[in-house]
Amino acid sequence: MTAVKKPIRPRAAALMSLLLICGPALAQLSTMVAVEPTERKAAHSILRTAAESGLSKAAGQSVTLVTSDDLADVMRATRSAGYDIFIGPAQVAASALDRGYELVGTTQKSEKYLLVALQQVDAVAAMKGRRLYLPQQDSLYTYMARGMLNEAGISFQDLRAVQYEKFPQAGLSALMLGTADATVVREDDWAQWASTQSGNLRLLATSQLVPGGFSVVVKKDIPAETRGRLAQWFATSSTASGLPLVTVRPESIEYRRVAELGLFTPTSLPGVSRITAKEAQGLLAQGAALVDTRTEKEFKAKRIRGALFAAYVEKSLKDVAFNAAQDDFQALDKLPNLDKGKPVIFACNGAECWKSYKAAKVAAAKGFKSVYWLRGGLPEWDAAGLPTEGG
Repeated sequence: MTAVKKPIRPRAAALMSLLLICGPALAQLSTMVAVEPTERKAAHSILRTAAESGLSKAAGQSVTLVTSDDLADVMRATRSAGYDIFIGPAQVAASALDRGYELVGTTQKSEKYLLVALQQVDAVAAMKGRRLYLPQQDSLYTYMARGMLNEAGISFQDLRAVQYEKFPQAGLSALMLGTADATVVREDDWAQWASTQSGNLRLLATSQLVPGGFSVVVKKDIPAETRGRLAQWFATSSTASGLPLVTVRPESIEYRRVAELGLFTPTSLPGVSRITAKEAQGLLAQGAALVDTRTEKEFKAKRIRGALFAAYVEKSLKDVAFNAAQDDFQALDKLPNLDKGKPVIFACNGAECWKSYKAAKVAAAKGFKSVYWLRGGLPEWDAAGLPTEGG
């Protein structure tokens, strides 16, 4: 017996067409809750079903939620824009904000992190050959440690050992037990410890303010009305799901600093003078040379006016302790009439680009007397409205 297909009535057909048109707009939204391994209790307090229900009601469409304490995996997800909403520590939000997300806010005020060591370690520079206790590699504590060491020109490779564990507070105990020489703790945790313990430890360095608690970011391509309703839910109703209200909005520079600690070049380079675009312009007017270390394609497309081309072929790690022998910078020696006794400026594609950092360090080692580093590179120069050429 052959089934007879009933014709689709006009009204039904119109409804189906409307659903097809509206379908993409009502697509399911995805949420990632990223938790520091040190803060698992915070993750357990979030009620997944309640959070999904509250977010779905606020967004007017289905919202799913997953939780992870594998921060390396979460950071990869931010780089690929793998979720519509990220709820997590500052480094997660900082990465997402550079990739098409906007900040809703945080659940706690900003805080500082401290590098604390045994009394015999009298300065950050004295950390060479020492042991450091930290949580996992993509933990915020690890970002802070890297930044404070980099400021002193020290890499993790300069250390005798980096011990990755789950609980940062246990780092202070590790120092007292002699199994580590230094660790990173939050300012509040250090204050509590110092008030009850003897003076066997010393403070080596203090970070700048870092957004505290959970930061929330959402994709900018979500309709503005939906983003507004989500922000309102986070600010007024999230406690029903176990998530503290998102009522603090840190300055964007605080996230920028966190991003720089994990991905960017250090803010200083021992033996080399870091300069701004305006300062570089002044040096050029006085006869300094500016060397562009990017690829030839980039150089031809757009460059600082008057820049010399000497590509830094980079194979070494993006680290202050990079191995220059793995790289190729023969192009510097081939530049005609480049006087080692005169000022020379190195630049590339901004703070995320390590080529000019490495080139400046190599040049100083080669005997150049006045080496300058334009860390902001072409992006800073261009943003300042200074003259460019090429293209």
